[in-house]
Amino acid sequence: MHSFWIALRWPFGVLVTGWNYMWRTTPMWRSQRDGAWPQDGPPPVDPALPREGVQLPEDGVGPLFRRRYRASVSGADRDATALMTEVKADPNRVAPGMLAHFVKTTGASEVLAVGDEFTVRMPGPWNGPIRVVEVGPRSFRFVTLDGHLEAGQIEWRAGDEDGALVFEIESWARGGDPLAWFLHDRLPMAKEVQLHMWTWVCERVSKYVGGNLDDGIDIDTLRVELPET
Repeated sequence: MHSFWIALRWPFGVLVTGWNYMWRTTPMWRSQRDGAWPQDGPPPVDPALPREGVQLPEDGVGPLFRRRYRASVSGADRDATALMTEVKADPNRVAPGMLAHFVKTTGASEVLAVGDEFTVRMPGPWNGPIRVVEVGPRSFRFVTLDGHLEAGQIEWRAGDEDGALVFEIESWARGGDPLAWFLHDRLPMAKEVQLHMWTWVCERVSKYVGGNLDDGIDIDTLRVELPET
């Protein structure tokens, strides 16, 4: 039944995404190469944190994709710490609301802490629960939970480099089940939906800080085959 509803929702999500990105002009520089396990896997999760409900890469299906979206913003009106303090208070300040809206289900509002949980709501079959596993002055990291189409982690971070504000999103994920693997790895349009969602976050960060993406957005992908267990 779950797969049936995903099949119904999927075309709508693709159409919405395609319409919104048809006229985008930000240059995107893509590269893909082979990676290796475990060095290209995600950072370790603190073993003291609850493991219940967590979907680690080892729990998933198919290859793992390590992707980094990098945007160098010139002319920003605040530094990396100031930006991430505001984004940690509410990720929706830079999330593309029509495609990805963060709904906090556990934790206090306007504060981000380890153990907080969200459901990211999207128009296609990408809704999914996530939990915060690390928070720093200029970064935070989530792990996916049961029910998410992906098994892995994602990190948002920022830094100050050579007079520019650099914002990055890095993910380490594979399909959470065979259907998710098929959508994630075998349908090119599914990959495009995800790619454009995160690059739109980078664009919104640039606008949020009043800056410019002079060099576009770099998208680096490593495809990693995990050993059979």
